[in-house]
Amino acid sequence: MWRQVLALVIKELLAVLRDPKSRMVLIGPPLIQLVVFGYAATFDLNHVPMAVYNQDSSQASRELVAHFAGSPTFRVVAMLRSGRHIDTLIDSRQAQLVLVIDRRFTRDLLTRRPAPVQAIVDGRNSNTALLIEGYANTILTDFALRWGRAHGGPAPPAVLDTRALYNPTLSSRWFIVPGIVALLTQVVTLLVVGLSVARERETGTFDQLLVTPMRPVDILLGKGLPGLLIGVLEASAIIAAAVWWFDVPLRGGLLALYFGLLLFVIAVTGIGLMISSLVSTQQQALLGAFLFMVPSVILSGFATPIANMPAWVQDLTLVNPMRYFLVIVRAVFLEGAGVAALVSQEWPMAAIGAVSLVAATWLFRRRAI
Repeated sequence: MWRQVLALVIKELLAVLRDPKSRMVLIGPPLIQLVVFGYAATFDLNHVPMAVYNQDSSQASRELVAHFAGSPTFRVVAMLRSGRHIDTLIDSRQAQLVLVIDRRFTRDLLTRRPAPVQAIVDGRNSNTALLIEGYANTILTDFALRWGRAHGGPAPPAVLDTRALYNPTLSSRWFIVPGIVALLTQVVTLLVVGLSVARERETGTFDQLLVTPMRPVDILLGKGLPGLLIGVLEASAIIAAAVWWFDVPLRGGLLALYFGLLLFVIAVTGIGLMISSLVSTQQQALLGAFLFMVPSVILSGFATPIANMPAWVQDLTLVNPMRYFLVIVRAVFLEGAGVAALVSQEWPMAAIGAVSLVAATWLFRRRAI
């Protein structure tokens, strides 16, 4: 049995590697997506264009402006002499923040009265606006604390001392790049496995496989193992890039990471075999794969927290293997979690893999009859 399965695995690997289109699918898109997600996809704000309308023109107000200009988050693009151009700058997107300093700013500081500073933010993108508001409030609070210490003011009754665990620099790259391991592994594995049986049907060699002494289970193993092997190798390359190229710390052990990876690839392989067993052409297999992949990524917590989704949508994510592997890969990279700590994420993937493989075998037998 295993000799026949091994022969089919070798045949499948040769078919994938010899075909220029298949090689392009394996190498091109993962590299492009790794670069795009690694460098372009970020939740951090840098060099936000801002304008300043300083009606005070005192040393204190200039120090406040210098705090904003010296921050890597903001970039001063205009110093206004009147408030007439504020709306124009926001409407034309030349500035996403306009800082308006009142003419009584220094006097209020010296007399220990509140010295409000107005921040006019472009609210068309609410998420970006909230981030800008948070950064601006942090800079203003830091300026107020420095001013109070320098001028003998009373210490604030309470000061927030923030310490970020697992990601001390709060770099979104540390959050996104480990997620790319799950995303690209799923894409490659699903495409390779999903196209396997469809390729045989399209070229007319599927019937030849059915008349061989091999059982349907053996054929499925021969079709699924190459995708599993390629998925693990692809994930290994992305993990290496995450550690040595993007400088994301790998605090956990490789055992926990690869055990979770193996369960994830098995689950995705089962889903790919189900898709491959249902379709007749490679085009249908590609459509089926993408029909699964897009909701899978959206419902995985890759970019948006699952807790923010409606309750019925959260229930749908329970059958998504990528949901569980994202938790595993991020926990191993950033928290240093071990195998025992991730059991709650590992057994659902094992269950999904078992159910999908059994379903693929049943569907394959029905199509083979």
